Amino acid sequence: MKTAENLRAALRAIDHRSYPAYKSLTGRWAFGSYVLNIERVQGDPFAAPSQVSVALDSRTADFPPSAWQSPWCRTALEDYLLRRFARQAARFSRQAHGSGKSGVLSVTSPGQEVLERTDCQIRDGAVTLRFEVGFPANGRTINAPELEKILFDFLPVCVEQGLRYASTPKGEAAQVTALAEDQHFLRRELDRLGLAAFVADGSVLPRESGVSDRPMRDAVPFQSPESMAVTLNLPHRGPLRGMGVARGITLIAGGGYHGKSTLLKALERGVYNHIAGDGREYVVTDHTAVKIRAEDGRKVTGTDISLFINHLPSGRDTTRFSTLDASGSTSQAANIAEALESGSRLLLMDEDTSATNFMVRDELMQQVIARDQEPITPFLERAAELYEKAGVSLILVVGSCGAYFHIAHRVIQMDAYHARDITAQAKAALEGRPAPALSAPGFRLPAKRGSLPLPGGSQTRKNYRGDGFRQERLKIRRQGKTAFDLGEQHLDLRCVEQLVDGGQTQALACMVRYAREHLSGLGVAEIVQALAKLLEERGLGAVCGGEIVPAGLALPRLQEIFACFNRC
Repeated sequence: MKTAENLRAALRAIDHRSYPAYKSLTGRWAFGSYVLNIERVQGDPFAAPSQVSVALDSRTADFPPSAWQSPWCRTALEDYLLRRFARQAARFSRQAHGSGKSGVLSVTSPGQEVLERTDCQIRDGAVTLRFEVGFPANGRTINAPELEKILFDFLPVCVEQGLRYASTPKGEAAQVTALAEDQHFLRRELDRLGLAAFVADGSVLPRESGVSDRPMRDAVPFQSPESMAVTLNLPHRGPLRGMGVARGITLIAGGGYHGKSTLLKALERGVYNHIAGDGREYVVTDHTAVKIRAEDGRKVTGTDISLFINHLPSGRDTTRFSTLDASGSTSQAANIAEALESGSRLLLMDEDTSATNFMVRDELMQQVIARDQEPITPFLERAAELYEKAGVSLILVVGSCGAYFHIAHRVIQMDAYHARDITAQAKAALEGRPAPALSAPGFRLPAKRGSLPLPGGSQTRKNYRGDGFRQERLKIRRQGKTAFDLGEQHLDLRCVEQLVDGGQTQALACMVRYAREHLSGLGVAEIVQALAKLLEERGLGAVCGGEIVPAGLALPRLQEIFACFNRC
């Protein structure tokens, strides 16, 4: 391995040369307390910045083993260090000058959730952090003194202040670890107590705005109804009281703008841990929970929707149903079937984003349109069976349809952001009212699917260095956190509402490409199982298929991996 002084000499040797000469710097350089690895050099100053990483051994980083030995503590510490490094890097970005992206010092900026990422990884106490640097140039001529300023003046400060235990405020790293252990404890307690979710008293559920995920100032703190209150004794925080949502069918009712959807949104994000100060640190939900909604126009491939839709006028088989343009009811049926295939034990739904004809058929409609003329079995007639026969719970926001009161185990009213248990009141209102048909015939869980085609368009290109053809590596173009292009194919994930980070979308794109290259001919469940094994054995970078682990990937849940492949 070459030294930092070798790098300084190499920089001065290529000063004022053509920009491609920067590629000669690729490799590892010892900087005393850390190793700098220039992994990929951009083609010109206007292209995506170069990828660089720094690695500190365990003795230099010096974080106590208790902070990284368990997976949940390690992920929390990685997230904490990434945020610290990002704050330092922001001070120096663009302080070196030049054309194009010269001087950019770019680090992933995490949101409110704590996710496993490729940007910062800790292995046996050693820390690796990946980021991007815009190598400076004047026009397309190398400006070596400006890069020397970045690598020898700015970067050592970022490493020292951002990645070493000795530089962290006293007790702060221990607080990160303690919160991660408390959150992990809460998730284990859900299963032990038979709960689908837990919302701690004092939680701040409303967000700052539609474009900000930070907690709203002066929001009403959450308080559990006395009848649903559970007190848990956390390892570090001690006693914590909150609302325990038991498994079964739970309705969230109330008037408009009173906080129904806000509570549901907090529960759907409760599958992830949150950073201190977010307000939802102690909102935890069954990790398999899936938010279900209608998704007009989505592609459905080989999905068994016969639990809800049968006897189509066209005679099409609904046990292996495919369409390029699903209706609201069909897409919602497919979303539930696919969530069940992914292993979900909890469905989260909002009446506002559901297809009305999928959710319920009232008595008058049943009189006018006979059952044998309607191919849709309303979800109302399946929800109780899903819980009783398959153990799949439901949390549903209702605002206009009272039919679900008949099957609810409990009803929560949100009243000006205050939660009230009105189960007894709702059941009393049902007295003397005939119950709708609540059990449709032919309950059968959806069948698993066989092999699926994977997207990408043309897979080969001419190999001009020899005869014949060879496989082409398809290019990924991500569009925010909601969509990506793989080759000629576009995948829209806007309605996969529990994707919370663009890095997860980038990782999903890499997984689809990897599956296309290595796992063709398998069913969705087999593909996801193979990917899960790969991720467990080799880490998130393995799905990229190369020696360089890219920055910017975040780990999605199995449920979002399923959802992505289901839309292929």
